[in-house]
Amino acid sequence: MDGDPEGHVRYDTAPRASASANPNVRPDPQMSETHDSAEDLPEILSLAQIQHLMRVEFSRAQRYAYPIVCLVVAVDQLGQLRDRFGYDVKETVVDAVIQLLHRQTRGSDFLGRLPDDRFMVVVPHSPPDKIEVMAQRLVEGARGLHLPDIQDEGLTLSIGGSWMVLGETLFFDDLVQTAQRCLEGAISAGGNRHLARAPEGLG
Repeated sequence: MDGDPEGHVRYDTAPRASASANPNVRPDPQMSETHDSAEDLPEILSLAQIQHLMRVEFSRAQRYAYPIVCLVVAVDQLGQLRDRFGYDVKETVVDAVIQLLHRQTRGSDFLGRLPDDRFMVVVPHSPPDKIEVMAQRLVEGARGLHLPDIQDEGLTLSIGGSWMVLGETLFFDDLVQTAQRCLEGAISAGGNRHLARAPEGLG
């Protein structure tokens, strides 16, 4: 990890081997890909890394008035899949979702795995209307995954999102907490969907 004179943090971008070479995952051939090769895949960041990077990007977005989006992604019924098929199969599912996230994000976006097996996606320089496109591609992409280890049962995602457009959000936590509340709303509504809104009071 290093930084530039403006405080922008750059992490090494070595691909996660288990997420790029899993022989049991067969992605949908019709799925559009944003990354061109495994070498382009950013690493999956830890909780501490993604939170630190999110704060840095949030501060830069406020300073330079560019938009930033935060997504929080959960695999629906992941605990039940673990109970039915075992821990190793749960990790196969998680790796498949990591691959999907890599394919549907840009090289300039950042991906983090949270302790509860959810994911955070930080999308700098992206306006709110892009949330709809990215989240819908992720939801549809999950439904298109074929995982023999879970007997090809359908896999679905719930996604919560929030954004800052012109530096108007005062606190980093407002952005993250709004995305998390939207995620909980998507899960409560039955999953297999995405919800997003601006932090409270910003429309």
